[in-house]
Amino acid sequence: MARKAEVKRKTRETDISVSFGVDGSGKGEISSGIPFLDHMLELFAKHGLFDLELKATGDLEIDGHHTIEDIGIALGEAILKSLGEKQGIRRYGWVLLPMDEALALVSLDLSGRPFLVYDLTPPAPFIKDIDTRLFHEFFQALTVKSGMNLHIQLLKGEETHHVFEAVFKGFAKALDQASSIDPRIEGVLSTKGVL
Repeated sequence: MARKAEVKRKTRETDISVSFGVDGSGKGEISSGIPFLDHMLELFAKHGLFDLELKATGDLEIDGHHTIEDIGIALGEAILKSLGEKQGIRRYGWVLLPMDEALALVSLDLSGRPFLVYDLTPPAPFIKDIDTRLFHEFFQALTVKSGMNLHIQLLKGEETHHVFEAVFKGFAKALDQASSIDPRIEGVLSTKGVL
């Protein structure tokens, strides 16, 4: 059974459609109107071996806040939906990922209990015209809607592009690990019997 999901989200501020496949080949077709975010989501798809199609339009004439946050909401919903009942998944994933001088620790639990720990101060306040603090909003929204416990910690990093590249690649690798099937697991990996 294919583990994939489609989500559409339309508000007065944004119009977003997401197709997400857990067991993909790393294909990313992203169009958000924010080139740097497109690049990060393409990296996420490639390094997690997910198939991701995402189209978004938003009120970028105001700023990137609504678009970035709402993409986090829609992608989080798609991740949760694609995992179904979470039967047989490893549940936990973690990686220590280098990108040149940057080093990011990403660890997550697909527990159904959303919680974000975001220990990252961006080296610069902007990448081009995007406020780098908005990536906290992206991961907060994604965490809540996917029901995951996500820890992101920047251990080293001086170049802002490298920092976020390490984070998004790290998130991809950790999610790939956590969502992968272990044939030894019967049902879900929890003494409660549900995730």
